[in-house]
Parts: sequence; C-alpha cells; structure tokens
Amino acid sequence: MTSSSLRDHTEDLVDHYWGSINYVFGLIKASEIKAGLILSFYGILLNLVYQNVGMIFLEGISSIVLYLVMVAWLLCTIASMYFSIRCFMPRIEKKYDKNIFFFGDIISKFGNINEFSKKFYAVSLEEEKLFFQLGQQIFIISKIAAYKFRNVNRSLRLLALGLLLLLTAATYIVIVQFMP
Repeated sequence: MTSSSLRDHTEDLVDHYWGSINYVFGLIKASEIKAGLILSFYGILLNLVYQNVGMIFLEGISSIVLYLVMVAWLLCTIASMYFSIRCFMPRIEKKYDKNIFFFGDIISKFGNINEFSKKFYAVSLEEEKLFFQLGQQIFIISKIAAYKFRNVNRSLRLLALGLLLLLTAATYIVIVQFMP
C-alpha cells in the first residue's frame, strides 16, 4: 500500500469509529426523548384522571372489581414512570481500563490539563492505541444505550397495560351508570 492509500484507509477508519460513536449517542438521545414523552403523557393523563376521579364517588359507584382495576392501573403507572425516570439516571461503570475519550477518566485518571493533553496527543499518534480506545468507548456507550432502551421498553409495555386497565375501568363505569 502506498502512503496515500494508508492515510485514506486510516481516515476512513477514524470516520467509521466516530460515526459509530455518534450513532450510539443518537440512540441514547432517542431513548431519553421517548422517556420524556412518556412522562409528559403521564402528566396529562394523571391530570385528567385527577379531575374526574370525584365523579366516581359522586355517582356512588362502589365495586371491589373497579377498585382492584384502578389499583392495578395505578401500580402499572407508577412502575412505568419509574422505568422512564431510570432512563435519565446515569450509570457509570468503573471496572474498565482508563480511556482518553471518557469524561470521568479525563478529569480523574490523567493528571492535570497538561498531562492529559500530552497523553491524548501520544495516543492519537499511535493508531492501534487510538482505535483500541475508540472501540472501548463504542462498547461502553452501547451498553449505556441498551440499558436506556430496556427501561424505555419496560415503561412502554407498562403504559400499554395501564391504558388497557384504565379503559376497562372507564368501560365498567359507563356500563354501571347506564344499567337500570
């Protein structure tokens, strides 16, 4: 290989690694946006339920089945909100080797600003070390993205179950009101 083609190959590799990192960061942002939308939806839904819960008591509807369904809905809602909130909570594992691309390591494991800058430059000059560090970073942020999406998926499943329970309760209330 000529030096020009080697340089092009290295540049392609750098683009590939940074493209992978940016892709995974995009996934992390998407999971957090979804979790935020779920929480916003719950804000609207809980407000609607709160405004209309008095109607159940005013109508004199008292049924153990209705109360059980409403308690199940409330538990699903709380669990779903918990998993959405968990998506925003940082989970940093410290069992990995120090990495020049990880913000926690940058400020805690490489000394002062000058020592870090020298280490960063030295690693950047050694392609194998550079790509190894980039690969580690891709792995770590992919693990974070998987964790966040697992929580969002749990939250969405519980949201769907909760909506089914709420629809069941609303249907029951309507049937009881219109039965002679």
